[in-house]
Formats: sequence, structure tokens, C-alpha cells
Amino acid sequence: MPDPGLSPLPPVSLPAPPPASPPAPPPAGLSPIDRILRGPSGLGTSTLSLARRPEPAAVPEPPEAPAPPAPSEPSAPVDALHIPGLYYHPVPEPDPVRVAEVSRRIKDWAVDEVELFPDDWEGEFDGFSVGRYMVACHPDAPTVEHLMLATRLMVAENAVDDMYCENHGGSPVGLGGRLLLAHTALDPLHMPAEYQTAWAESLGSDAPRRAYRSAMEYFVGRSTPSQADRFRHDMARLHLGYLAEGAWAETDHMPEVWEYLAMRQFNNFRPCPTITDTVGGYELPADLHAQPAMQRVLALAGNASTIVNDLYSYTKELASPGRHLNLPVVIAEREGLSEKDAYLKAIEVHNDLMRAFEAESAQLAAACPLPSVLRFLRGVAVWVDGNHYWHQTNTYRYSLPDFW
Repeated sequence: MPDPGLSPLPPVSLPAPPPASPPAPPPAGLSPIDRILRGPSGLGTSTLSLARRPEPAAVPEPPEAPAPPAPSEPSAPVDALHIPGLYYHPVPEPDPVRVAEVSRRIKDWAVDEVELFPDDWEGEFDGFSVGRYMVACHPDAPTVEHLMLATRLMVAENAVDDMYCENHGGSPVGLGGRLLLAHTALDPLHMPAEYQTAWAESLGSDAPRRAYRSAMEYFVGRSTPSQADRFRHDMARLHLGYLAEGAWAETDHMPEVWEYLAMRQFNNFRPCPTITDTVGGYELPADLHAQPAMQRVLALAGNASTIVNDLYSYTKELASPGRHLNLPVVIAEREGLSEKDAYLKAIEVHNDLMRAFEAESAQLAAACPLPSVLRFLRGVAVWVDGNHYWHQTNTYRYSLPDFW
């Protein structure tokens, strides 16, 4: 079997502008979300549809043959977890060849390159199914090595969370200092040579820093300077969210719902969809990424994806030692609701965030229909759907409350 890393998927190409008259405008009366699902209509954008389903083919006049049936929508596997009322989009099963290859490579990296975990954590590492996760989130990655950029970073981020913050030795005590030193593996220090060596040696002193340093070196090797700096910025946001949650744990503070959502806008998945262009082998220019409308889209995507995690990990977190904050727990405490009603309201919060994400994406696509913008918006939407797919199908990690 050829190496999947050397057998890329066909690249997404932009057709040459046609010499004929400009394309007809989209039908009048389309809502913003209809426009984004219909896809762009400007010159050179015919391959960039953001649709999750194809449009019905026009019937020829006169018909020469029956129109082929439209392909069916992907559906979740029968044994997947199902949250009634949750708004999401099913995705096709990720390519099993790529899943196997990414899973093999990430295990080799974790064990041999960065010595990430002791032997007795191997089952948990395998159960995370990170290969299936990343292939589902980045189906347009041109090679397996592009997929590995996201996979290493995902594993490194989870190592920092588990070993610094959560259930594998984590603690809120002293968290700020640990996170600061780990962040220097992503954002290098610049100091007199007398001290530079000691800092460089410190990057190999624990597994999270080794993982951050290695994953970032691979990422910088394939990203542009602006993409790398963008990622560092979003990781600083993530670490700020870790610090807020840790501070609340130290003081036993139960946040208001809006305070919790503020923390979750920083302690969330945002660094993952923000690199979708690097993993896809192209670049969304820095000035377009920095536009307030694009930043709102990314914030909403990260927020919706993170509340998905709150919903699927609810029972897992309740079973862990201590009080673990998640949206249903905070709603129940602050709004005086039963556990079931609070969980149902958290579903509504997620659905509101998802619909806002899609509406804002539609408006941005209509206002700025550049190919790189449209492809990036499509990539972020696919990442959001792939993230849900992984949570829904990872029955090794997750189960649902008995509320239905």
C-alpha cells in the first residue's frame, strides 16, 4: 500500500475566470444562511460551495433521461450517542486509510519523540481516537503530514490540560507559572545568552513542554509567519481561560452563567478551527482573518464546539472527584433548575450559538466573497461538524445522562 502521506487528495483548485459575461446574480429572496449553503456565485468560485448537500439538478428541456437521485445525507452510526434536540450536521465517515495512518504516526510521535505518557496511560491515549477526530475535522487536508500538524497540536494541548489542570496531576495551585513556561515553547523567549541556554533546556523538563515544543516546530515548518503568530495568540487566549477556571476552583467560586460563558470563550476549541487553512495547505491573509466579522465567526464556532463538549462530557465530569464546572451545572446552580432542565437549557444555548455562527458566516460570505474567505469559512464549518462527530461517536470517553 502506498504511503498515504505521499498520495494526497486532489487539491481544491480554482477554475480560470470564464471569458463570457458575468454570472447571473443569486435568486432574490434568499436568506443569509440560504446564500452560504447555496455557495458563492462570483467569478472563479464554482468549486467553493459551502453547501452540506447538493442542489437539485435542473431538469433538461426536454428531458433526455431521468435525473439521478440526489445523494443521501450522511447519518450518525447506529451506536453513536444521540442528544435529543441538539442542532448539528452529520458528516461522512472519515477515510479509514487516513485514520489508520494518522493514528500510527501520532502514537509513534507521542511515545518515541516526546515521551508523552507512561505505559499505563496507553489505553486512554488510544481511546481518545485522535486520528479519527482530526481526519473528520480536516477532510480537505492535501496530505497526511498536513493532518499531522493539527493532530500533534491537539494532543499537546490535551496533555497540558490533563497534566497541568485536570485529572492527571493537574492543580489550580501554581497553574499560572506552569502555563507561562509552557507557553514559551510556542512563543520563544528572547534574552541574554547567559540565560537562554537554561530556558532552552527547560523545554524538555516535562511532557507538556516537550509536546508543545515539538508540535510547534512541525507547525512552524509548514505555516506562514502570520499563521504561526495567529495560533500563538489563540493559545494565549486558551491559557487565559485555563487560569480563570483554576482561580474559580481555588476560591470555590460558582460563576454566573454569563461569567461561565465568558470563561468558555477563552477556554475552548478556538485554536483548532483557526488553523484550518494551514492544515488545508493555503492561507487566509492576516488582514482578512483579523476582520471583526471573521473574529466573531471564529468565536461563535469555538463557543458552540465547546458547549458540545460540556454536553457530551457531562456524566464523565460529574463522576470525577470534586466539583467540575460545565454549562448544565452552572445553569442548575444559578437559575435554580433541576439537573434535567438545566441540561435541556444548555442544549438551547448550544443551538443558539450554532445558528448565530451559521448566520454570521453567511453574512460574511455575502459581504466578502473572496475564494480564500469562502474556503476558510467552509473549513471552519466542517471543523465544527467534525468536532461534534467525534464527541458523538467516542463512546469510550463519553456517555449521556438518563434524561429521556
